[in-house]
Amino acid sequence: MAAELFDRAGRSRVMHLPHSGDPEDRGTTPTAHAGPADSPGAQVPPPVGSTPAGPADSPEATAGPADSPGASAGPPRRSPWRRAGSRGAGVALAGAGVVVGCRIVGVDGITPVPQLLAFLPWMLVPAGLGLLLAALARHRGLVACALVVLTATSWYVQPYDTDPRTPHGPVVARLRVLTANVEFGQATGDLVAAVRREKPDLVFVQECARACSEALAGRIPRADYPYRTVVEGEFASGSAILSAHPLTPAPGIRGVLAMPGAEARIGGRTVQLQLAHPLPPIPGGVDAWREELGLVSAYATAHKDRPAILAGDFNATQDHAAFRRLLDAGDLHDSARLAGASRTPTWPATAPRPLGAQIDHVLVSEDFGVTGARFLDLADTDHRALLVALELRDAGDARDTGGARDTGDARDTGDARDTGDGG
Repeated sequence: MAAELFDRAGRSRVMHLPHSGDPEDRGTTPTAHAGPADSPGAQVPPPVGSTPAGPADSPEATAGPADSPGASAGPPRRSPWRRAGSRGAGVALAGAGVVVGCRIVGVDGITPVPQLLAFLPWMLVPAGLGLLLAALARHRGLVACALVVLTATSWYVQPYDTDPRTPHGPVVARLRVLTANVEFGQATGDLVAAVRREKPDLVFVQECARACSEALAGRIPRADYPYRTVVEGEFASGSAILSAHPLTPAPGIRGVLAMPGAEARIGGRTVQLQLAHPLPPIPGGVDAWREELGLVSAYATAHKDRPAILAGDFNATQDHAAFRRLLDAGDLHDSARLAGASRTPTWPATAPRPLGAQIDHVLVSEDFGVTGARFLDLADTDHRALLVALELRDAGDARDTGGARDTGDARDTGDARDTGDGG
């Protein structure tokens, strides 16, 4: 007699039970034999009262993709367009971040940073593009970086200047100052027309080649500008200062391009005049540019206790550390900034507004107030001319002690040409 029993593991056992009448089977221990459930691959019915195992509980349940060998356990890979957006955002933010970072730290760096610093406000474009691409790619880290670069750029776009103080004392003279880079003398004709039309009291001319200085001598009446300091030179090396007020010679700044100086007697005060034209920060010439701006800064430091006007093509903007050091060293103020036009571009003149950089400046000491600034377009030059209106005040102190004094009509005979190198 066979009876099927279930052990605790749920496997069936077939046992032969002895017949009650079989003497050989009495007192014997039933012997268990492996039934079909013990054979390989046999399905074992569940024990009584148990719940049948589902597919997931089965030893032979098929492994899912996550359990398969070599399957990735990380997040799903980004789509190709999101990866491309992240790369594009990274490139845009890296370029803008380096330039803005140098502005924050207060260094001009190496090429191409000095060249790009001249156009700092335009770093908002790659920073904004980086923010857009990072947002489309849903890259939180790059979005945060873009916001930092945008915020920093927006902050430093604000006008820079040492703390401007309102000049005190009565106004002793009102004058207008014009500075123009005529690009190898090519714009001399338009400059002459502008001088005749605007009638500025002081004119600073850069890149006044030999033909330019001859035209100024022949086409601008000496009755209007009897006092002149001219350094003749070829191409960009020549410079000139024309004045309606008495001038006396004064040491200029030694440089590759002529930077003459003079002292003017205006409103009973002696005013230091200095034409500025340091070398541009072209690739390979950044060190020379920095050195010559340092010479201009040293001049400003040496004359900070006197009324002074420094005007010309500085080849630098307020975003260059070397130019800011110049302002700080001489307690000088940018006339265009005081007139509310600190970001109006002067170079390149052919660029559509508001593209470009303001590298032409009229810097004044605290003895001057600024009542206006205008930018003039001249033909055949890559610079716009700058015309500012100033008020010279009597400070009531000894700031202008020493120096030249007006001795009657000490007009320069001949052409009063400076044949040196501006040093």
